[in-house]
Amino acid sequence: MPESFETLSVPITLRNEHRLIFTRDVFAPENFALAKVLTPREPGEQVRALVFWDRGLEAAFPGFGPRISAWFAARGETVRLAAAPIVLDGGERAKNDFAQLERVWQSIEQAGLCRHSYVVVVGGGALLDLVGFAAATAHRGIPLIRLPSTSLSQGDGGVGVQNGVNFPVRERRVGLVEAVKVALIRDAAFFEFIAARVQPLSVFALEPFEAVIRESARQHMEHIATSGDPFERGSARPLDFGHWAAHKLEQLSDFALSHGEAVAVGMAVDLLYAKASGLLTVATTDRILGVMQQLGLTIYTPFLDLRGPDGRRRVLEGLEEFREHLGGRLSIPMIRAPGDRLEVHEMDLARVDAVIDELRAAYG
Repeated sequence: MPESFETLSVPITLRNEHRLIFTRDVFAPENFALAKVLTPREPGEQVRALVFWDRGLEAAFPGFGPRISAWFAARGETVRLAAAPIVLDGGERAKNDFAQLERVWQSIEQAGLCRHSYVVVVGGGALLDLVGFAAATAHRGIPLIRLPSTSLSQGDGGVGVQNGVNFPVRERRVGLVEAVKVALIRDAAFFEFIAARVQPLSVFALEPFEAVIRESARQHMEHIATSGDPFERGSARPLDFGHWAAHKLEQLSDFALSHGEAVAVGMAVDLLYAKASGLLTVATTDRILGVMQQLGLTIYTPFLDLRGPDGRRRVLEGLEEFREHLGGRLSIPMIRAPGDRLEVHEMDLARVDAVIDELRAAYG
């Protein structure tokens, strides 16, 4: 019987450019960095932009909202605000609050944004994700400019495929977590760079701290551009080293643990697991954990020991949830040494239990 349908196939090649711009005090009157990005689609158009910003910035930078408005007012001939800057709650809870997402969509609609307009978001990684998702799903996608305000989002979340400096010490420190992570999975020389500057990094000495955040951003962007899977359609997710436990720990702590803090603990679990599996030497494992501790990172949390009614550690649920997140095939990044990565597709639950006991005994 002849087929009752016909298929036409035409290949489409897209050229994407991933740009990363470093600047300071982006809304200072004399800073033109953002103006160079807010470019019109058609000659002679006046660019319209809608700005969303993280409420947490007000404590660190009083009067932040008016500074945004003043910056745009000074450039009214070429670019203007479509509405007053909109402040939103940041943090991981923001991504679980559908009302916040609806508020962003409504704000985009009320401001009359089109695909020639821009959405600008200023804040931590969770808020960048939330507003980025809203911008991508409004009017088939509105151009988005991300201004990451935390060192964690500057070195990872604000650069990566999901859609400044920090004021609080806690938030500045966790920016080092993703730098250590990307060094361990990609670049031994970068890890040595960090290890050689542990003391000044632990007190946020400007020159090494800025150098590490810049290199972390570059490494993340280079991986996205050269991995062959820029939109993370496959199961291999090397940038998720330490993340299977981290995502679960965030939930178990009701997000009292920040993403970066949870990743530090998750990496410690996976490093000890790699040692117990014969992948990492004892000396290398101890050295890496020592560097993390000297940076001021906490590598154990009591949330690892929360147990369900069956007596099983709740964090182990994270493995199955991670498998589902990857489409049913578990793929966990591990290392043999800094810069020497591999993927494992099964994990021994008894061994994970044992390494958590070891982690608590040594670092709890």
